[in-house]
Amino acid sequence: MGKTIDLTAADGHTFAAYVAGPADATKGIVVIQEIFGVNHHIRDMADRFAALGYAVVAPALFDRTERGVELGYTQADVDAGRGYRMKLSDAQVMADVEAAAAHLAGKQLGIVGYCFGGTVSWWGSTRSKSFAAASCWYGGGIAGTKNESMNCPVQMHFGEKDASIPMTDVDAIRAVQPKSESHVYIGAQHGFGCDERGSYSKPDYDLAQQRTIEFFAKHLG
Repeated sequence: MGKTIDLTAADGHTFAAYVAGPADATKGIVVIQEIFGVNHHIRDMADRFAALGYAVVAPALFDRTERGVELGYTQADVDAGRGYRMKLSDAQVMADVEAAAAHLAGKQLGIVGYCFGGTVSWWGSTRSKSFAAASCWYGGGIAGTKNESMNCPVQMHFGEKDASIPMTDVDAIRAVQPKSESHVYIGAQHGFGCDERGSYSKPDYDLAQQRTIEFFAKHLG
């Protein structure tokens, strides 16, 4: 179990972050939320990486619009989460990501994110130089920023039946970023890695998580 602390971004914004894992770890991971906030699922994912010996930080990116956002997975929650997301600029998001990375200064860092966070973890590889590896789970905005240059190794995970990320998008990403490692999970839907969603697929989550763990072990040393 971790705890919640406050961090401050370079522009002076103070926001909450869930932290877990040994403070003296040599490796760290920044975990990026879905559009549902740093809710139970995201804290659980942070705890899972912490249990592997990583120092982990999950920044509450929606604190810029409303503090303490924790949503579920109904359509109303989806609509609310999208509303919060639309109030944030990409630059504000990345400022908070950089503050989370700075909290883990001195460690070899990875970044992992889910849904909205999958896109942000992609930006962590292209718009930041704080990370040595990035794992991006079903990031719907990756295709729109696919031409950006990677500063570290990237791994991506997509569900074949993801209604919001067509396979044409995945093919386009692969064509532009041949050095990235991308995996498609046959029959999987959006959010297949969240055991609190109806789209959860344990076999696909298990495989994607194992690949993510191995990816970080390889690139974070």
